[in-house]
Amino acid sequence: MIPNTHREKAQEIFKDILFFIGGSLIYAVSVNGFTAPNRIAPGGVTGISTMVNYLTGWPIGMLSLLLNVPIFIWAIVEIGYKLVGKTIIATVFVSVAIDLVGKVIPAYKGDQMLAALFGGILEGIGLSLVFMRGGTTGGSDLVARLLGRRLRNLSMGKLMLGVDLTVVLSSAFVYQSIESALYAIITIFVSTRLIDAILYGTDIGTGKLLFIMSVKNNEIAQDILTDMDRGVTVLKSRGAYSGREGEVLLCALRRYEVVKVKDIVRSHDKNAFMIIGDAGEISGEGFREVKPEDKTLKELIAHAKNK
Repeated sequence: MIPNTHREKAQEIFKDILFFIGGSLIYAVSVNGFTAPNRIAPGGVTGISTMVNYLTGWPIGMLSLLLNVPIFIWAIVEIGYKLVGKTIIATVFVSVAIDLVGKVIPAYKGDQMLAALFGGILEGIGLSLVFMRGGTTGGSDLVARLLGRRLRNLSMGKLMLGVDLTVVLSSAFVYQSIESALYAIITIFVSTRLIDAILYGTDIGTGKLLFIMSVKNNEIAQDILTDMDRGVTVLKSRGAYSGREGEVLLCALRRYEVVKVKDIVRSHDKNAFMIIGDAGEISGEGFREVKPEDKTLKELIAHAKNK
């Protein structure tokens, strides 16, 4: 009989591959069917590859993979190969899918607004499937994370926006059309909003709560802080049966980040104890910002309780 741990690991790998293939094919349809044929370069490495393809005719998938190689080397040096492994696999799947799908799918060359909208929808769905299994497609999100390790005063969102905006502005010069850049912005907006809706639900303040108990708490906490750019709270604990004093790590995450944190924990301690639960709402830095009306409502409730 196959041990449960090996069976579970095999099932997780199968799910990873299934989601990566599905996400890659959908993303490839977005690129070959809608954005590239209509001169829309929606940011990141794929956007750069789309522009180079327009100028030279070289395959978009092959270009995307080649452009990601130096980024992967940088990432492995900075954060280690274990945390980049799924991203490399997902990027290979996406690059191959783009070049294969481009040979069979007809390109839509009609209304650019429709191309931008449907390109964004398919891109959002495809990337969400990849993100669900803890992978990314390299490019701007990986570059932003690596830059964030050195530019601590800038958030991941601002760094990603800066990288994508540079590509989008460049597309206006490559295509000699300001409309191409504007349609690219629409594609990026649609895809990111759809990713938020799929991964986090309609309220982006929802997420997951992790409680971690390990003999390697210090190392785990440090990696989550540096590699994930997420805060960690150390809670004092005492075992009811053993009476031993200890510590529990508390971490709030977005849903797709759970897989990455689990990888970090297992890389330090295979026997670590983890509790993963849903968080109906998370407010604060890195999640949903507290709106003025939310503060007012909380103040009213607190005032009523004090009466």
